[in-house]
Amino acid sequence: MPAPIRDPGLLSRPFFEDKSRAFWLLQAAGWSGYLLLRTVVSISNAITVEAIIAAIIEAIVGYCLTLLLSTLYGYFRRFNRISGVLLTLTALLLATVIYAVIDAFTFSFIKAAEPGISIPLVIGSLFLNFTVLAGWSALYFGINFYLIVEQQIDQMQALEMQASHAQLAMLRYQLNPHFLFNTLNSISTLVLLKQTERANVMLSRLSSFLRYTLANEPTAHVTLAQEVETLQLYLEIEKMRFDERLRPHFDIDPRVARARLPSLLLQPLVENAIKYAVTPQEEGADITVSARLAGERVQISVSDTGPGLIERQPRPTLSTGVGLANIKERLAQSFGADHRFDSQSNPGQGFSVEIEIPFQIEEPNREAA
Repeated sequence: MPAPIRDPGLLSRPFFEDKSRAFWLLQAAGWSGYLLLRTVVSISNAITVEAIIAAIIEAIVGYCLTLLLSTLYGYFRRFNRISGVLLTLTALLLATVIYAVIDAFTFSFIKAAEPGISIPLVIGSLFLNFTVLAGWSALYFGINFYLIVEQQIDQMQALEMQASHAQLAMLRYQLNPHFLFNTLNSISTLVLLKQTERANVMLSRLSSFLRYTLANEPTAHVTLAQEVETLQLYLEIEKMRFDERLRPHFDIDPRVARARLPSLLLQPLVENAIKYAVTPQEEGADITVSARLAGERVQISVSDTGPGLIERQPRPTLSTGVGLANIKERLAQSFGADHRFDSQSNPGQGFSVEIEIPFQIEEPNREAA
């Protein structure tokens, strides 16, 4: 599943990838903005150097106090929830009192004839100082909560991706034992009939086919050209069993040769056609694999000239329970709802399966060998 696209604004992931850098940038920007606001207010009331100096001192003190608060808040996270909340509120109140005392002293030093700290002046500064520090604390916890939620979302997406890959690997690995059973059984028959040369050829082709399946990761996508090449190798093995009864045909539009799909997606369909179309008929059957481009979609068809669906002999799966259900699940895992899987049958005229997937050239997950 693709990751959601997020707005590249202030709360975008690249900005917070370096949390220390992001904190210092926000701290500097926030208090610079506060200093600018206080300076504008002071100038609007009276253009005096003392007022500007008082605003600068107030911003510097707030900057230093919030640095101390950020350290304390980070330390308080180690405690349980109730203790952490109580300690956080206590630190906020103490910082507010300290802020108010320093502001009151600064104001008296600049304005009063005799500098000092008076209780009424401290009380008068408490509300503004508490509002500033409480607002800063709210932003601090809000941004940290956002980062925690983002981290949990990323972890869930990573777990979902791992589960999806594991599911794809399981579905893909289901195909190998089934194919091996049929091929080894045919080789055993050839050995018993003392047709050693044919058995040796089949073993050689089997080793080539298995080399391909082992070289590619089970969740990798391959090009349609690679998939067709693998099908041809598989059919060469099956031709050793059926000779002229098996008549494969390929009709692949060159424009879709680079389109990507899950590896060995079509092999079960061809195997199904061999089982239900070629095997039961003395004259065998034709099996056609075609692919064409339809706009931004790739339409792939596997059809045969067998008896089709005969009453009480449906084709829901292969003999090992893999078959069509496996293909549908792999398509759902790879493309979600952005695919189509249809099967059609006319009794006595054959069976066909059509798959429609997005035309993708680049590998969505990882490259196949």
